[in-house]
Order: sequence, then structure tokens, then C-alpha cells
Amino acid sequence: MAAATFFVGLLSLGAWWAGRQLTAAEQPSREPLGGARLFDQVAAMISQRYVDSLGADELYDKAVAGMLRELGDPYTTYLAEDRLRRLNEQISGTYAGIGLQIDIRDGWPVVLEPINGGPSERAGILAGDRIVQIGKESTRGWTRDEVSRVVRGPQGTAVNFLVERGDQHIPFSIVRDKVHLRAVQRVALLPNGVGYVDVNVFSAQTADELRMAVDSVVHLGARALVMDLRGNPGGLLEQGVAVAELFLDRGQSIVQLRGRPGSASQTYTDSMPQRWPTLPLAVLLDRSSASASEIVAGALQDHDRAIVVGMTSFGKGSAQNVYPLSSGGALRLTIARWYTPLGRGINRAPSVDADGEPELDTGLVSLPDTIKPRYRTDAGRTVFGGGGITPDVIVGDTVLPLPVQALARAMGKNLGAYRDALARQAQLERRTIKSPGDPVTIEMLNSVYAELERRKVAPPRAVFDAATPWVSRSLGYEMTRVAFGSEAEFLRRTQDDAALQRAASILQAARTPRDVFGNLEKPTVTVPVRP
Repeated sequence: MAAATFFVGLLSLGAWWAGRQLTAAEQPSREPLGGARLFDQVAAMISQRYVDSLGADELYDKAVAGMLRELGDPYTTYLAEDRLRRLNEQISGTYAGIGLQIDIRDGWPVVLEPINGGPSERAGILAGDRIVQIGKESTRGWTRDEVSRVVRGPQGTAVNFLVERGDQHIPFSIVRDKVHLRAVQRVALLPNGVGYVDVNVFSAQTADELRMAVDSVVHLGARALVMDLRGNPGGLLEQGVAVAELFLDRGQSIVQLRGRPGSASQTYTDSMPQRWPTLPLAVLLDRSSASASEIVAGALQDHDRAIVVGMTSFGKGSAQNVYPLSSGGALRLTIARWYTPLGRGINRAPSVDADGEPELDTGLVSLPDTIKPRYRTDAGRTVFGGGGITPDVIVGDTVLPLPVQALARAMGKNLGAYRDALARQAQLERRTIKSPGDPVTIEMLNSVYAELERRKVAPPRAVFDAATPWVSRSLGYEMTRVAFGSEAEFLRRTQDDAALQRAASILQAARTPRDVFGNLEKPTVTVPVRP
């Protein structure tokens, strides 16, 4: 019986190819097929005989997607019109809208921060405002993308919405305008004369914005500088070169591009004197620092102009061009790989998300230093190739602390409710917090846990208590942002930022750019993150 069943199964499996014989007219010719003829024959067969009907446009779309996928390069992709628009906005740094950063809290859009100088800030929108209605429609349950699509639109048109602020409901009518997303989001003078600039993208104005930012913080009295490239996904290669030029001497190489075999390589070289030759410099990196961020960090590290602090960077050592297509979309195509001035290749293949975009926060594992290629800088220091830019001083950890992991596991799919509970408590403390540094009390933490219990998503109390230092820190940041704004929140965060604190301590002891390397006994030092 079993044998018969197996035989019947074989027949059914074979039916797809043995169902009938092809007629003589249907027999393909035996002549060798070139690539184009092979493709046409396969496409025709699918179009005529595939079990599901496919239109010609859909068939060719799939062919294009498959061709690009088979290249094995996640950075070579087809950009549909909407993705091309988003890329152009990132490159230009501008879009038409009202200028809001939002998140979803308790199922409602909540303002994290109005963009500096944008229409929403000018109209009086505040951090913590809940957007409860846009037009005549309730926003409960909306996603961030849905809100973004509605509030963006043609310049000069208006968007009407209702904001809940405490016990008040305040209507707004804001005219959409050009919003500039600054490449340098934050400029600050830290204690002991250390300046800080946060460069979050390499768009068309990055070098100009950075030049003005550093000039301003030097004018305030900075005698050393931290340039924060953490979380910076890159952008325009030319802007990475222009940023490196600000800190290097005329004639020093910045990056080399090597294209397909047989083509000449291209080396970018500094063409002007550096702007702040006596300013000691540290660059902060993490696993999400990629592309142009790595060009800047690699060039400054190779020429001993900056000490690099943080975690090994992402490892995107290739360059792309965008070629417009008649469809209205574009082809983003890898045209070269790039190398640091010492010839270090830092490229490594990442995983990609469902949209085909590289995932910058996947916790890529770096090769041990013992097997990485070694290079000597201008001053004879050892630096590494392999994957990503390896910092001179490693600060950070590859895994979350165990109590935080335990809390995350216990919350599971209810992590959003945990963030909502923190946001609710911060709003409750908005009128009672006296200064940005006010401590988080046990009563506040008990109130957060009680809110989780009310929502019926509370983790075991022992798990919550074990993670109290991190819960307290997160609540403190949220309270400070809601009550005093993002600048005050940033200053509070700096107290717990191990990489920034380590960089600042190195710079404080330096009087010249080369002094920053004087106290390092070996090229890579591991410093644990403070709990």
C-alpha cells in the first residue's frame, strides 16, 4: 500500500513535465541562444504559459528586480519615484511641509520636536503636543508615515490640525513652506573648553554648515573639538571629501576610487590649507556610521589628524551614481569601491531590509584585530583594514546589559506600551520638574510600573527593579526634553555618554592635535560603558 501511494505521488509530481508531448512545431531549435534571445524566449514562455497571468510591465519589472538582485550588491537598486523623491530630499536637505519630528505614543502622533526655524516652530508647536485631529479626521491609530504624507504637500498650502496640550485643545492652521533639515543638528560648548558638533548626514550643504558650526563654537572659546558621526549613514561622497579638507593640509590624499578593471582610479586630494590647524580633534563612530562618515574618519585617522573613539563603523566602502530612467524612477548603481589614503579597504556585505535598503543597525561582527590587515599612519601608528573603520579607542559594548535584555524579553510585543508609560510620566512631571538635572525618584518609577499594571502589560517587579538604572535614565531624558527642550535633554545625555566623555577627557589634556595620541599606550583601548 505504501509503495503504491509513493508511486502515485511520483506520478503526480511528474505530471508538470510529462502531461503532454510538445508538437513538432513547438519544439525549440537547437541553435545556441545569445543572452537577449534566451531572455526573450523565457519571457515569452512565462507570458504565454505561466499558471498566473502576468502583464508585460509586471514581467519586465520582475526581470529588472531579479537582474539587480543577482549582482549581489545591496547598494545597486531600482528607485521607484517615491524612493527617488526621498533620496533627493536627503541629498538636498529640503522638503515642503510644516517641519515636525513625531513619534506614536499611546496610539496618537506626538511631537518630539518642531524643526528649528520651520513653520511649526514659528506657529508655537511644542515638544509633547499630541496631534489629535488633522483636517476633520481623528489621528488615533495613524502611523508616522501616514502623518508625514498628510502634513507634507505643495509649498504655500495650509494644513489644519488640533493639538492636545495638557487640558487644552488648541487649533492650528500652518502654511507649508520649505523645511531645511540641517546636516549639523547640534553645536555645543562642553565643560573644559571642548566643542561639540553633531553631523548627522552628508547632504549638499554639510561642509558649509560644519564650517560655520566649528567657527561659532571656537568663537565661544572651544580649544578642542568632538565631531560626532554616530548614526550618520553617509550621503554625498563629494561632501565627505569637502569635510575632510577642512581638517587636512594641502596635498594630503583623502580617498581613492577604483572602478571596473581597466579603468583609471581616481584620487581626491586636499586642495586648500586646513581651517583650524591647532585644534585637537576627536571623531565619534558607531556601527551605524557609514559611507561618507567612514571616508572622513579614515582620512583623518590615516593622517593622524583626529583620534577616533567609539565602535567599529558599518563598513560601506563603495560609491554609487544615480541614473534617471524614463519611467520616472532611477537606477542607483555601484560604480567604484573606495579606499582610505593608506589603501585600506573597509567594505563588507550587509544584510538588507524588505525594501532592499542596507540595514545599518544589525550589530555586524568585526574581525578580531589579530587577523585584520595592518597599516601604518603618517606618524607610524597601527590602524586596521578589514571591515569598517576600527577606532583608536573602543568605547561601548556589542550587547545590551543583561537587566535591559531581561526587561525587553519580559515586555515582548508590549515595548511600545513601556515607552508610552514613560512619556505619560514625563508629561505628569512637566509642571513639577525644576531644573534639567532633577533626579528621577522612586515614586516616579513606581508610578511608571503602576501604569504598566493598569495597562495589564507589567513585567515581573523583580525584572523591572533590576533594570531601574536604565529605566530611570530614560525617564530622566524624556522629562527633561518635555519640560526644557531638546538642548537640555542633550546636555543631560552627555553625562551618561561614555564615548563622548572619553573623547572629552582625551582632548582636555591635549594642547596640540598630536597631543591626543600621547597618552595612549596601544592603538586600541577598551573602555566599558558606565551602567
